[in-house]
Amino acid sequence: MSNGNIVDMKEKTKGSMDWRKYTKSGSMVLLIILLLGFLLSNVFIVKESEYKVIRQFGEVVRIESKPGLSFKVPFIQSVTSLPKYQMVYDVQEAEINTKDKKRMLVDNYAVWKIEDPKKMISNARSVVNAETKMGEFIFSVLRAELGQLNYDEIINDEKAKRGSVNDRVTEQVNELLAKGNYGITVSDVRMKRTDLPPENEQSVYTRMISERETKAQEYLSMGDAQKNRITAQTDKEVKEMLAKANADAEVIRGQGETEAARIYNSSYSKDPQFYELYRTLKSYIKTIDDETVIVLPADSPYTRLLLGNSN
Repeated sequence: MSNGNIVDMKEKTKGSMDWRKYTKSGSMVLLIILLLGFLLSNVFIVKESEYKVIRQFGEVVRIESKPGLSFKVPFIQSVTSLPKYQMVYDVQEAEINTKDKKRMLVDNYAVWKIEDPKKMISNARSVVNAETKMGEFIFSVLRAELGQLNYDEIINDEKAKRGSVNDRVTEQVNELLAKGNYGITVSDVRMKRTDLPPENEQSVYTRMISERETKAQEYLSMGDAQKNRITAQTDKEVKEMLAKANADAEVIRGQGETEAARIYNSSYSKDPQFYELYRTLKSYIKTIDDETVIVLPADSPYTRLLLGNSN
């Protein structure tokens, strides 16, 4: 037999054993990878801002709220998430009637959060359903509250009671949610906007313009009244100042006349004859003019002096 047809069985057996060895090692690695993947697929992370809901055959078996790693039973359990943070729900715009029988459109929003996810799931089933139920409560309470107010008390800034209404609505909605065991709480309900139906807008605008004109006239009247008070007070003060000045002038004038009389008396007492002559001459000025007729004895001192005969 030719040497070319001879096969070394030892080498062939050795090669087959090496191949089986590599195959076995690869299978082990693959098995380990599959096992790790299987284990990791049943590990989940709980974040700070969420609840993890573990269900088994559709029923909630537990809820994880503490941040960190957690596990679920393979195949028979599933995991879903619910938000733990506060959320904003834009309530659908609705029409209500005020106490004075006016229709208005109210647009609200609510800030809310899940406090008890198990109750929320049991009674609302989902976040969407919870928001829907919350919106129904908000509309019901808001309609009752605004129905007790007149339209101008809602929209007029000076008469608005929105702040207290918002607080009352928030409180009553929370009472209804607690009564229904929905596991959620509302921290704030606010009115974003209040509008009139289009057919009522023009009449309200006209009334608002009239109210503003009335208020403007009121301010003008108040200004005129204030002006009149100031004018009257000023006139009174001027009269008082003039009266005081006149009184002071009379006192000064009287003092001057007294002082003049004293000086005259002092001067006249020094020469009585001159004083007598001066008084006589002054009397001529007052009593004699072009039409004066005097009948006096010719020898009287008054006549002699008038005729220039002083002897």
